[in-house]
Amino acid sequence: MAGRLALVPELGECDNRDPAQSPPRNFYLDLIRNVGVVRRRCNRQPVHTGSTSTYSSYSTASGASNSYFYQPNNSNCSSRSCSRSGAIADFGAHDHELTKIARRMVSEGYAQRMVTAFGGGPDRARLETWFMELDVHWVLQLHEEHGLPPDLQDKSAASHQELIERWIRALTVIAVSIVELVLIVTVDEMPAVARFGKASMAKMLVFVGAIIPALEADMIGTLVDMYIWVSSASYRFTPLLISREAQTILDEIGRSLSREVISLREAISSATEAARTFIEDEDSKWAIAIRRGRGEVHECTRLMVDFIRYLVKAKDFMQNTSQSHDTAYLHGLIHDYVHYLKDLLLRKSDLCLDLSLRYLFLLNNFYLVTNRFEPFPGGHWGLTPECKKFMDSYLDVSWGHVLSHVQKMVFVDSTLDVSCGPVLFGIPRKGLHGSGRHRKNTSSLAKFNSAFHQMYQAQKFWKVPFPRLRHALRESITEKVISVYGYYLEKHPDLEKHISCDRVISAPSYWYFMKKNRELENLISSSPNVLKEMLAELFER
Repeated sequence: MAGRLALVPELGECDNRDPAQSPPRNFYLDLIRNVGVVRRRCNRQPVHTGSTSTYSSYSTASGASNSYFYQPNNSNCSSRSCSRSGAIADFGAHDHELTKIARRMVSEGYAQRMVTAFGGGPDRARLETWFMELDVHWVLQLHEEHGLPPDLQDKSAASHQELIERWIRALTVIAVSIVELVLIVTVDEMPAVARFGKASMAKMLVFVGAIIPALEADMIGTLVDMYIWVSSASYRFTPLLISREAQTILDEIGRSLSREVISLREAISSATEAARTFIEDEDSKWAIAIRRGRGEVHECTRLMVDFIRYLVKAKDFMQNTSQSHDTAYLHGLIHDYVHYLKDLLLRKSDLCLDLSLRYLFLLNNFYLVTNRFEPFPGGHWGLTPECKKFMDSYLDVSWGHVLSHVQKMVFVDSTLDVSCGPVLFGIPRKGLHGSGRHRKNTSSLAKFNSAFHQMYQAQKFWKVPFPRLRHALRESITEKVISVYGYYLEKHPDLEKHISCDRVISAPSYWYFMKKNRELENLISSSPNVLKEMLAELFER
């Protein structure tokens, strides 16, 4: 304590400092403005590849063009890819920078001079210099009963967000500087510091009630930004080892901040309900987006996942700064958003009539969600039970149909191999091995080949954007198809002459191709190794 006291002159000495030792005008203002504390909105656009868009009208079809869950990027961001690479706000680094500035204000005597100039009175002019340096002089225009003045109310959403960013920085600097200063002045000076802090906070907190009605309905992220930093400021005013009078005043500041925390929670809940109403509308747009996306992760999923990641980052910041009393709310908010997103995806996927596409869509979207928020212990990779269920369902409805042409023949042949006398079901056993059975086997092989190629062509350019998932899905398809197909060929060695080491064209082009290539007319299907190569080409990123 003694070391810190030596850094700070007594309040009465502040006016006698040599002007040459004081920082130049706007010195702290420039430092404060260089700290970014909130996320910027990002207007996403469809990805363009060549002359056509990967998603024609995808943003409008998905309803994501008017995003409720905006992105942590700079305000000039206009591409869909930029929001992927944009860094989530580093709360700890920003808090550290603002804390350093506030402590510098104290150590260099600036905060003390502001307290002396204030003199404990409520006069607006006595706070004007202080608020000018904090970049929030416009806050002094606000009145609780009037809301935002006309010149601020008519601003755009981007302008409102800029005001909020300036306000958050000032709020943090005020909270830190008051607490730092009250701990190092004399006992007699503590109440003056506390009264200055109370007057400053009273003016600052009028902004919360004034800005909430002026925000657009899609600015949930902005409300969360304010909630995080007001909660952080509130925590700073926990009981300190100071005079009783000063502590009483600081307790009042803490309670006023806590009231605004509650107001912001209520505003977040209202904005969340508005966002859900918007997202739930227009089922036809969802159906179009899923079909055009070819199984791709839906834009709404990406937006909400980015937003939930932001909440996780905020929760971790609060935990690391020992503000555990606030993390329960954020933890609950994260859980609610994840649960809602999963339920939304399940309901909207019902709009897709193609079951194969529906399960691939669910697999991709749930994989993104669970991979972010339900990782395996120890950083190991794997599929959650939900994703495993979607993968199995996809395999059944897509490739189960292809395999049905050879699976049933394997089952029948296994049954007929059982020794059961010279006649089975009234059919002489020798007849089972005649030309009729061979024709049935070749017919099944041709049907398998046709179904395989139809499925392969239909799904070759479907989307699985995650490398590990794409590899696992290809491996599962290959194992399922090749194991049954290989076993079928093993059981029917007489079909070897009909198997090609090259790709065999399937129906309807098959018969036309054979007419033009009579020497290949006996080839019906490709070898297992060829099919493996084809399956390894399934899906795009």
